[in-house]
Amino acid sequence: MVVLTEHFKEAEKRLGFPKEAVELFEKIAKRIEKSEFFSAKFQAAKDQVLAQEHGRLDEALDKLSKLAILYGIKNYSLHMVFLLSLTEDVLARYREKGISEDIYWDSVMDLKYKFKECVECKECFGTFVAGWNSGFICLNRFALGRFQFEYTTWGGDDYTSSAGITVKKGDKTVGFHIPSSGVPLTDEVRLDSYKRAYEFFKDQRREDGLMIFECGSWLIYEDYKTFLPENSNTVKFINDFEIVSSEPRAKFNDAWRIFAKWGYRNPKKWPEDTSMRRAFKKFVLDGNKTGHGHGIIVFDGEKILK
Repeated sequence: MVVLTEHFKEAEKRLGFPKEAVELFEKIAKRIEKSEFFSAKFQAAKDQVLAQEHGRLDEALDKLSKLAILYGIKNYSLHMVFLLSLTEDVLARYREKGISEDIYWDSVMDLKYKFKECVECKECFGTFVAGWNSGFICLNRFALGRFQFEYTTWGGDDYTSSAGITVKKGDKTVGFHIPSSGVPLTDEVRLDSYKRAYEFFKDQRREDGLMIFECGSWLIYEDYKTFLPENSNTVKFINDFEIVSSEPRAKFNDAWRIFAKWGYRNPKKWPEDTSMRRAFKKFVLDGNKTGHGHGIIVFDGEKILK
């Protein structure tokens, strides 16, 4: 099989990987191509993922991790090579569905964010959350502006918003995620992303034309508003939502998202080189609990209804 295709190289270029990473990934790709056994196992993993409607990667990644040990390759690096090799297959699916290639490349850009996280947290070229990409492979998740959106349905109890809009179990919603792109969550950026999703996910709109966005994230835990500046982009983002639930967690398992590799260490050792890091460190060292929030946004195509 051919792993190091022109599209593979184009993806590396667009993602802006450093020279050292490109050399590593292409060296791994060539090793796969030169070994009949490695090549056959790698292709079988690809075929398995592409044959699934849901695009689940778990089983394939487990097999690849074993191959990584066998060939003396870091599994996070092999996982990235695997995902890069799938990008051309995903592009074919976009073309088949008539979805813009601009949206395709914006969605592929998530590999850049995951690469950066892997370097900062694991000090390795690759990705340590490769399974996350299932949603992109099966064309359920798309990058539309600042956020990534996906087809979802309301799984909780019936809920009536402050605007009098009731969401019932099984109703169509649009879930979304906040990639670590580094783009500030300004008012303009957030609204632009909501509008793009409103246009893209037309079949997820309600009969009254409204769209229900929902998000579950560590970033929209309500208590963060007690110590972050009121005019900060993070607080403004939290305020976009009507918070349905907000619960403290015993451990701050998402600390790495703010503190990178230091997030796995004692909070006393967390760096304080940004206002966000200083604020979260003080909050935690003062004995407060971080948490997780789940909220909805009722959107009419132009504005949030509250």
